[in-house]
Amino acid sequence: MSEEKQQVSRRQFLNYTLTGVGGFMAAGMLVPMLRMAVDPVLQESATGDFANVSLAVEDITNDPQRVDWKIKQVDGWYESEVTKSAWVYKDDNGDIIALSPICKHLGCVVSWEGSEDYPNQFYCPCHDGRYYKSGVNVPNTPPTAALDVYEQKVENGMLYLGNAHPQGEA
Repeated sequence: MSEEKQQVSRRQFLNYTLTGVGGFMAAGMLVPMLRMAVDPVLQESATGDFANVSLAVEDITNDPQRVDWKIKQVDGWYESEVTKSAWVYKDDNGDIIALSPICKHLGCVVSWEGSEDYPNQFYCPCHDGRYYKSGVNVPNTPPTAALDVYEQKVENGMLYLGNAHPQGEA
């Protein structure tokens, strides 16, 4: 048996070598870019965290009161401090209700008793949107859905609010 050794020409050798080196250089440039694009997706999400809104439970009345608090928000690599708001009150059963002030029609901010014509209702000045105290939209007004409700918990007599979700969802 005779084995023939196949010779590689100088041109083939340089071609293979330069292709390999070029591939490693391209991979070296692409890997950091790929990691930068994928890394935020792999980070753990901080959703579901509750924030202290600096409101004691005994200070909550039957009339809705506006509560503002700040949270740290991370968008990719940009960190910012965002102000959130809620309308907080106790219902007839003594349960705490925390409603989002964002109108479901066009995203304007609603206010409690914002119109003299409609007392004891949330009122949106953008297009005369109205909500009952429970946050349910008044029929035949522009909003098509009820105000969102914030997740909530009470610790050491202080109110903590989480994410807002549509009424009826847990």
